[in-house]
Amino acid sequence: MTVDQLDPRPLWEQLAAIIRDQIKAGVFEPRQVLPSEAHLQQEHGVARGTVRRAMAALAEQGWAVTIQGRGSFVAPRESWPEA
Repeated sequence: MTVDQLDPRPLWEQLAAIIRDQIKAGVFEPRQVLPSEAHLQQEHGVARGTVRRAMAALAEQGWAVTIQGRGSFVAPRESWPEA
């Protein structure tokens, strides 16, 4: 699954939803490192800013934790939002 350039939703929002769904599905486990910005850029054909905005949104929502110099990780399950 990747972003849809014809979808009216912003690309960062689509990318955040894809990663969130992968976390929920168990593709990424709590405390596991998420793919790098470069990898996500290449895989989804989006700009670096799009990836950064998506990761920031995931962090704001409680799905991910970003540590400067180390990367982004799946947040512990207790940090995940309800539903």
